[in-house]
Amino acid sequence: MSEAELVQASAPEAAAAAILNATDSNGTEALNATAKFVASPEGTALAYGSLVFMALLPIFFGALRSVTCSKSKNASDMPETITSRDAARFPIIASCTLFGLYLFFKVFSQEYINMLLSVYFFGLGVLALSHTMSPLMSRIFPHSFSNKQYQLLFTQGAEESKEEIVNYEFDTKNLVCLVISSLVGVWYLLKKHWIANNVFGLAFALNGVELLHLNNVSTGCILLGGLFVYDVFWVFGTNVMVTVAKSFEAPIKLVFPQDLLERGLDASNFAMLGLGDIVIPGIFIALLLRFDVSLKRNSRTYFYSSFLAYIFGLGLTIFVMHTFKHAQPALLYLVPACIGFPVIVALIRGEFTELFSFESSEEVLPGSPRLTSFPTVSGSPASLAGSMDAVSTVTGSSPRRRRLQPTAM
Repeated sequence: MSEAELVQASAPEAAAAAILNATDSNGTEALNATAKFVASPEGTALAYGSLVFMALLPIFFGALRSVTCSKSKNASDMPETITSRDAARFPIIASCTLFGLYLFFKVFSQEYINMLLSVYFFGLGVLALSHTMSPLMSRIFPHSFSNKQYQLLFTQGAEESKEEIVNYEFDTKNLVCLVISSLVGVWYLLKKHWIANNVFGLAFALNGVELLHLNNVSTGCILLGGLFVYDVFWVFGTNVMVTVAKSFEAPIKLVFPQDLLERGLDASNFAMLGLGDIVIPGIFIALLLRFDVSLKRNSRTYFYSSFLAYIFGLGLTIFVMHTFKHAQPALLYLVPACIGFPVIVALIRGEFTELFSFESSEEVLPGSPRLTSFPTVSGSPASLAGSMDAVSTVTGSSPRRRRLQPTAM
């Protein structure tokens, strides 16, 4: 998924995040239920506990996979690197996208917009889930399995001026993943079931954390700081974010029913967490894991400290929301925690200079491309993962343009 793709997905996700729960502390307003329902304390605890657990999965495993993919030589698995310039522009583009969606929902029929979005995210979800399942399938299939290799190549121009538009390598195992993912996609498209939504959402988030790489800690601080302001403004200053989140029917948020104990899998009163509040802190945490790896020690001090900081920040968001009975921008609490904890650790260990001088793109990610444009098609509380190219970054299948070198005859 490219940065642009991330931006497009992050605006509605930010909206969803903004209403970590679009309901009040007693769950009196369901996401898509018309009747009022008061959630039990047990149901509320189960819902928020499940959301926190689901949020941690893509961050933890995505960060681990980010170390592996940074060393990959396969173009389809190479990460996209976010620079300080990209990070500075991100909140501005996210704001424009968010407000544009708000106007769209005000002017056009919500039914038709969501119909188009459903088809769009069906394709993105299939690609993201397929990429997520691929390593697992490689372990499941026996060694005797006939695994044929394929390559999808599109070029433009001729001879010396020939450029690659798409160069995607895959095999039989990838095709099996694609079929399974398509079945989940059809389930989501037809039923809009919350479990199918979460499967796609987790895939988007994991791919976003894995394939979107910050080039250094300073860039991460710029990105998180900018989105901190973005989040607070659109949640407390206007009703734009909440309106978009309630209108936007797409797997750009994780949901869990507060009435699951009473109504089972047909429950409809959801607490929600936007993918942006998973992916944005997640790519910063993944950067710290790569910094730990660059130190060539057995410990993962910075990774675990930031991971615990994320848990603390998300827990604080839920606590404040229930205390004041008002939707909270999760990044208001996540950003200070995720930046503050590792900085304190660096000061204590005397590694502050090393932390901020670490260049991920040079020391861990040799040759990884940086984001240079914001595609319109795309992989993620308030705000992340994909559009077709956006989730391409999220899915690891984003097209890459490269000039072909002529071979000597």
